[in-house]
Amino acid sequence: MSNFWKKLKKGFTVLAPMENVTDHVFREIMSTALPSPDVLFTEFTAADGLNSSGRDKALKKLVFSPKQRPVVAQIWGVNPKNLGLAAKTCAELGFDGIDINMGCPDKAVLKIGAGAAMCTNPLLASECIKSVQENSGGLPVSVKTRLGFNKVIVEEWASFLLEHNLAALTIHGRTAKQMSDYPADWSYIAKVVELKNQINPNTIVIGNGDVTSYTQAIDRVKQTNVDGVMIGRGVFSNPWIFETQASQQRQPIEYFNVLKKHLELYDAFYEGKHYDVMKKFFKMYIREFEGANEIRAKLMETKTAKEGFEVIKNLDLVN
Repeated sequence: MSNFWKKLKKGFTVLAPMENVTDHVFREIMSTALPSPDVLFTEFTAADGLNSSGRDKALKKLVFSPKQRPVVAQIWGVNPKNLGLAAKTCAELGFDGIDINMGCPDKAVLKIGAGAAMCTNPLLASECIKSVQENSGGLPVSVKTRLGFNKVIVEEWASFLLEHNLAALTIHGRTAKQMSDYPADWSYIAKVVELKNQINPNTIVIGNGDVTSYTQAIDRVKQTNVDGVMIGRGVFSNPWIFETQASQQRQPIEYFNVLKKHLELYDAFYEGKHYDVMKKFFKMYIREFEGANEIRAKLMETKTAKEGFEVIKNLDLVN
C-alpha cells in the first residue's frame, strides 16, 4: 500500500486532531465549505474503546467521507494488543494512515500512562508502535508527540522514535507540563529535522504549535525545514486559515452560511444529540462584527441545532 505522506509537496498543511472538534462533521465542513488542509486527522480514538462494549461509540469517531482524503485515524492507549486490533480496524475502514497519540496532556489520559506519558516509558512506546505497524495492513504509521513530559528530552525521545521507521513524526513544541501556557519552541522542532536527516531521512517531520496563519506556516517551513505544518487552535481564530491566497476580509454572511451548513450536518449526523459540543464552534463563526456578542449569546441559549438555525435564519443574511 502506498505511503500518501511521500506524495505531499514540502510545506503541506495538516489540521490537528482535537477532541470534540475534528469529528466527521467538522472535517466535512473543512473539506467542502472552507479552505481545506492537505491532510485531516480524526479525533483521538481510544483503542480500548474499539475493543469493548463501547465499540459503536468509538467507531462514530472514525466515520469519514471520500472528500476528506487523505484522512488519518488517530488512536491512543497503553495496551499494545488493543492498539494493534484498533489499527486493524482502521485499515479495514479504509483510512489513509494511522497515527498514535503520544502527546495528549489531558490528566485522565496521563494517569493511565497514555498520551504524553509515553515519553517516560520508551519500552511500552516501542511495543505499541510495533503492534500498530504489524497490524496496519500496510498503512503508513505515524506518531504525534511533544518535547517531553515534564522537561525537554526531545533529542533523546525523537531519536528513539525515529529509529522505529515511522512514516511521519509530528512534534508539538512544548512539554506536556507546559500545556499551552508557554510559547511553542520551534528551535527544538528544527533539531528534530536534523536528527531525522541523520537517523531516518525517510520519515516525514511535521511541526506543530502556535501557528495562526498560512503565511506563518510557510515561514516555519523555511525556518526549520520541516516537511509540513500542523495547525490546531488557529482554525478557531480564522476558519479560512488554510487559504493559500492572500487573506481577505470576510463578511458576516460568509460565516453565517458556513455555520448554517455546520448546524445542518451536525443535526443529521448526531440525530439531535450532543448539541452542547456544537456550541464551542459558535465563537469561531460569530465574531468581530457589530452585534456578534448578542448573536452568540442567543445561540448559546439554544438547545437544538434547529433552534440555532432559526437564530441565524432570522438575521435575514443567510442565502
